[in-house]
Amino acid sequence: MDKKEDFLQNFKTAIISTVKSISNLESVDVVFGNQNGDEKKLIVRLPELENINNKIDYTKARALADSEALKIRYSNRKILKNYEPKGVVSKKLYTIAEKIRYEKIGSLKFKGIKENIHNYYSKRLQSLDFNKNQNKIIEAFENYLRVNILDLKNEKEIEKEFKPFKKNFDAKLKKKMLTLNEYLKDQNKFNSLISNFISEMDIDEDNDQQQDKQENSEDDSINNQQQENEQKSKDDKDQENQEMSIDSGLPDIENPAADADNDAEALEIEANSDFIEKRKKSNKSLGDINYKAYTTEFDEVINAEDLEEESELIRLRQTLDQQLLSLKNFISKLANKLQRKLLAKQNRSWDFDLEEGLLDTSKLTRIIMDPYNSLSFKKEKDIDFKDTLVTILIDNSGSMRGKPISVAAICADILSRTLERCSVKVEVLGFTTKQWKGGLSREKWLKNEKPTLPGRLNDLRHIIYKSADTPWRQAKKNMGLMLKEGLLKENIDGEALKWAYENLKKRKEERKILMVISDGAPVDDSTLSTNSNDFLETNLKKTVKWIEKNTSIELLAIGIGHDVTRYYDKAIKITDVQDLGDVMINQLTDLFSKKKTKQTIH
Repeated sequence: MDKKEDFLQNFKTAIISTVKSISNLESVDVVFGNQNGDEKKLIVRLPELENINNKIDYTKARALADSEALKIRYSNRKILKNYEPKGVVSKKLYTIAEKIRYEKIGSLKFKGIKENIHNYYSKRLQSLDFNKNQNKIIEAFENYLRVNILDLKNEKEIEKEFKPFKKNFDAKLKKKMLTLNEYLKDQNKFNSLISNFISEMDIDEDNDQQQDKQENSEDDSINNQQQENEQKSKDDKDQENQEMSIDSGLPDIENPAADADNDAEALEIEANSDFIEKRKKSNKSLGDINYKAYTTEFDEVINAEDLEEESELIRLRQTLDQQLLSLKNFISKLANKLQRKLLAKQNRSWDFDLEEGLLDTSKLTRIIMDPYNSLSFKKEKDIDFKDTLVTILIDNSGSMRGKPISVAAICADILSRTLERCSVKVEVLGFTTKQWKGGLSREKWLKNEKPTLPGRLNDLRHIIYKSADTPWRQAKKNMGLMLKEGLLKENIDGEALKWAYENLKKRKEERKILMVISDGAPVDDSTLSTNSNDFLETNLKKTVKWIEKNTSIELLAIGIGHDVTRYYDKAIKITDVQDLGDVMINQLTDLFSKKKTKQTIH
């Protein structure tokens, strides 16, 4: 094997490794040119690499590989089809916008991708003959999005070519660019917005209709067409460069090959960083060193009664009571079941022959015979579960709106009343955000020129519906607040869990139980649009793991419609919210039926 063959083989290996790492899919089959792929796997087809003779070809190969891998990882074809506009040119523009969306996500997450894509695209622009280009509006649209989303900087000649289109795009899209950038990691919202934007542009497709239909007979995306055209262009150039010897070209490409290997390795490490991080264990504190909030000055912990007038709280409580009527029978039965089981544990157990306490009537004979015998008293033994606090932490996100939040509120209400009868204290908490889209935190971030990776970028709102020491009768009106329109917004579960833990840590009860009710992963558009897409999820996992392994708190979770076992060791998924009451009560019943053996860690 000569030097070039050796280089090409190493380069292909690096490309394959990179695609697998970026796509986060080990089973993907990367093929080059007309090679046959494994039909059982997802096939990524890249241009043939045999004619790579210079850095331009090398950059193109890397950029195309990066883009295809990002497409696998971040683009859902079904979502893409849902919002696809009518018209051939419109479809092309729409596909380009989606391509730039996932390339932007990749550019933020993986080092080197942005540079690869920029270099390749800039070289491609230089090779275009704008005088012959019949689809100049497509090129202009792609360039406009790359400048405004991918932060591309045009050369003066290119800027001049696209100037007539830029004015029109600015008029219709400039003000909407901020919104598009905010929704980069929400494909549904992004695709919907860009589809509407393209429709509003009223692009005339008549001149190119027939040609485009022929070119798109198999409904290929525009990027695949461009790749084919570019490959033909490069092949023509390669014929002109045949005079260059392989050996003379090697100094230019050997080092890039090494770079490819190194980058592939770096990307693989980065792609697996979350996996590695999950294995790190911190026994010092609950804090996640990789998690931060841009600012906490706008966060609040507030009592439910302070969020609304008493008259409105009473009205909302009445609404909750009305909903309770339809669920009253089955929830009451379950509550009675829990109460019977708890009270059954109260079978009197006594310590005898004590110097003080209640007079033991069985020792009356002894007292008569020996009035000075002081060991004639008894005392009831303490019941383990009496010294218990149950915290119910409820997800108050917008996705809980409707029946889920109603059932959660009803169950929390019933459990509070039931456990109170059994001398078990109950705390009911909720978590959401004060605003959609970041609130005052985001405004401050914008004023400070949008520093990168700002961390959590929204204003937290943690709500106390019922404190542990407040009787149910005093707090019952607060439960209805969960039904208030406009209260439910975003959910940042990790910080809410930490807040609940800190509350529990301060309590003197010997046994502490934390029950989380949620309908899925933590979501905050403002935060996720400015950080990695797993920023909130990773923090939740770390927080849960720390509580489970390093504290005496018994943590369990109930997922409504979603599997939350990936976050919590003890978790149950329910598909019907009607099952929530049954699950909650049965879970608590099981907990109280088991002896607690875990040691407290201070």
